[in-house]
Amino acid sequence: MTAMRQNSRWRWLTAGAVTVCLLAFTLLIALLAWQGAHAFWPQPVDLYTFTQHEGHESRLLGETIEHQKHFPAPAGEQGNSADQVNRYLIKTGNRDWDAPDFRVVYSRDPANVSRPKDILLLQRRSHGNAYGWLAGLREDNEVLVAQNTDALLHQRLAQTHALVRQINHIRRIDMARLNNQLEMLKEQAGRQRQAKQFDLQTQSEYQANQAALQRRFEKLSATLASLQHESQRDVLILRDVQGNDHAIPLSQIIDVWKPNALNLKEKVLHFLQQIWHFVSDSPADGESETGAFPAIFGTVLMVLLMSVVVMPLGVIAAVWLHEYAGRNALTRLVRIAVVNLAGVPSIVYGVFGLGFFVWGVGGTIDQLFYSNALPNPTFGTPGLLWAALTLALLTLPVVIVATEEGLSRIPDSLRQGSLALGATQAETLWKIVLPMAIPAMLTGLILAVARAAGETAPLMLVGVVKMVPELPADAVFPYLHLDRKFMHLGFQIYDLAFQSPNIEADRPLVFATALLLVLIILSLNLLAMGLRHRLRERYRLMTQ
Repeated sequence: MTAMRQNSRWRWLTAGAVTVCLLAFTLLIALLAWQGAHAFWPQPVDLYTFTQHEGHESRLLGETIEHQKHFPAPAGEQGNSADQVNRYLIKTGNRDWDAPDFRVVYSRDPANVSRPKDILLLQRRSHGNAYGWLAGLREDNEVLVAQNTDALLHQRLAQTHALVRQINHIRRIDMARLNNQLEMLKEQAGRQRQAKQFDLQTQSEYQANQAALQRRFEKLSATLASLQHESQRDVLILRDVQGNDHAIPLSQIIDVWKPNALNLKEKVLHFLQQIWHFVSDSPADGESETGAFPAIFGTVLMVLLMSVVVMPLGVIAAVWLHEYAGRNALTRLVRIAVVNLAGVPSIVYGVFGLGFFVWGVGGTIDQLFYSNALPNPTFGTPGLLWAALTLALLTLPVVIVATEEGLSRIPDSLRQGSLALGATQAETLWKIVLPMAIPAMLTGLILAVARAAGETAPLMLVGVVKMVPELPADAVFPYLHLDRKFMHLGFQIYDLAFQSPNIEADRPLVFATALLLVLIILSLNLLAMGLRHRLRERYRLMTQ
């Protein structure tokens, strides 16, 4: 009876600990989602009128971030330091002609606040949001007139977006392929010169091929220039709160809406559209300043490459330790080394990856295979490959320990029965032991992915950057470019939180990016857990 009561206490204690963990994770997700939603939910735009000394009035237009009614008057502001004033934190936007984005205003009397329905908000590719009123549309300095100006604006904006997509396609794919063909042609000619095979006929063929590619490149350049000129023809005239007009090309506008005129359904649709822009746009293509697609792509691709490297190495090491190595001093030394490697700070792995992989291995590869490109490094510089190898080394102890633990749970009777039936040790290992240990291997993979996807410090030394002109994978042969640098969600969170010149504007994006990283890690883990559960059920009967 006493033992049953003690077991009941332990069960309640375990259930309580699990509940606390689940509650903490749920609160974390809720906090990130609530704070990150402010970056995408359409906020109303307020028109402030402040009455200053001697009856003068000043006006501000923007989103209200914070309003404190009873705020101690700071020194040098209105009244004495003991007075109470109103403090307003307003996001005014219009960074390129009326910086800064955020204004702090102190007022003894409450401001007169209104929300005109015709206020326009422009989401731009650079310089942040712009607030004002639509003063007109122009095409090549000619005023466009229409009965429904808003419909005309959205029609012209859709046409401009189609032109921008066409421009990006030509620049990123068509011209990139031609550049790659020109580079390959030059490398082939260089190899022929070294081999003394560059005779008159070969030289003539080289010049003809080069001239043909150059003509195609010039034709694409002319098409690109024409499209760029056409995309710059339509201009929106925005009138700010001071009555000044500003010409903004439609090619610089991502979206435009009237926030004070939206109903609930339109707000929800706009919210979902802004989330799609965030996860699909790329700053390198000029889509927006805060697009997260390159960081998402870089994070997932790096984790996949790391998994491809770490799983075979970890499984082979675990099989050797458990199945072949005897219980001797060498085996104990290896196990101690594996456990100690799991506790090494991640930045140390970054330093090792920079010294060994980047400068050592990469520099040697450049000297052997890319000597023509030196002193410009090809693989002797931080890149995707070295980042994946560094994180594979970092997570290797986790995979080894988890796999060896799974191997130890397989009954020896299965091994002995297989050997008794005439199978060799290798056949027993391949057909009996390893299939039953796959769930444990996937457990190690889950732990490795969870740690690798969230690492930032070592990546700053071996390949991650703030902005990349091209993704590590594209439509140009060999399609996967392991020597390129890449973006990472963890580094983007660090950059938005600590290195951004406009921290107030980027604060909601920090939470949104953190939530995105958590969801990606959770999705990868759930995929591995589902596969693990399926394989565990398949081999459950063999262990009974």
